[in-house]
This record gives sequence, structure tokens and C-alpha cells, in this order.
Amino acid sequence: QDMSSLNQEPAKTKVVLVDDHALCRCGLRDLLQQRGNMNVVAALSDPDELIPVLLEHQPDLMVLDMRMPNMSGLDVLNALREKPDVPPIIILTTFDDDQLVLAGMKAGAKGYLLKDVSLEQLVEAVKAVAAGGSLVAPVVTQRLLSGLKNMQNDFASLDRPDPLTDRETEILRLMASGYSNKEIANSLGVAEGTVKNH
Repeated sequence: QDMSSLNQEPAKTKVVLVDDHALCRCGLRDLLQQRGNMNVVAALSDPDELIPVLLEHQPDLMVLDMRMPNMSGLDVLNALREKPDVPPIIILTTFDDDQLVLAGMKAGAKGYLLKDVSLEQLVEAVKAVAAGGSLVAPVVTQRLLSGLKNMQNDFASLDRPDPLTDRETEILRLMASGYSNKEIANSLGVAEGTVKNH
């Protein structure tokens, strides 16, 4: 075995920061560089510079501010959705951003943290998301759940849909559990086309 490989440090996690506030951007960069074996390869104030940076550095992860003047974090997520090789993204948010968190999840963000997060929590989140996991700050989760409870959607102007049959409900549960049409068909003893119709 090559002795030089034994002394090599593990590869650093390459991070890109996007935040229009200079103090927050520089502070995050310095903190991450000092901790957790991370290398901030770019700290951007303008999301318009992002695509060339992603192509040049091929980062392992991006930390993205949700509220920016010219382009929101949600706009950035939507713009990147069709691009190949986009790294996992952690959104930094404040309490005022709750309404955007669900949209951000749908647009592909893998993590959400409040800006008052501790350094340890930030480092752990970056490590977890860079490794393929996802993370939502518990406070954000609680606020989202509270908000969902308080939502009242009254679709009085729409025709009420027919209730699901027992078989449709069973298939819906299996779909929500991640089973394919073929797997559902095999488990229920029906043709795959029947599952698709249901």
C-alpha cells in the first residue's frame, strides 16, 4: 500500500454559500471553514453568479438564503430544478419565511435551518445533507404543523369528488409507502393495468 495515502486527510466537503447579507455570508464562511472539515469554495451575494460557480467547483452542498432582493431562494430552487448535477441545498430561513418552506420542499431543498441555529447544528446539518440525508429544524417543523392545522380550505365552489373505494384507498396507501404499480399488482393479485386504472 502506498504510504503517502495513509497520511492524506479526508477530502473536505465543498460548500457554496448564497446570501445577500455580507455579514451573514462572511460569518458563515469563516465558521464553516474552521469547523467540520469543510471548504467554502464560493460565497456569493448574487444568485446570478451561481451557475458558473457550480460548474467550476462542483460543490457537495449549497447553503441558500431564502429571502434575497432580486431573486428569492425559492426562485433559485426552481431555476436549478432542471439543471443536471445540482448539489443538495439547505435553505436558511427566518420565522417570516414559513409560507415558503413547503414550496421550497416541493422545489427540491433537502434541508431547512433557522438563521439563529447554533454552529454545531449548522455543521451537523451540512454533514448530514452532504451525505445524502435531509434535515428540517424542529422549530420549523413545529410551526409548519401548527400552520397546517390552522389552514381551512373550503372548496365550496367545486363539485365534491366521489369518495374513494376500498380498493382505491388500499392502492393509495401502497403508493404512499413507495411501492411500484407492478409490486402493488403482485401483492393484490391483479393486473398492473388494473392498478393504473385505480
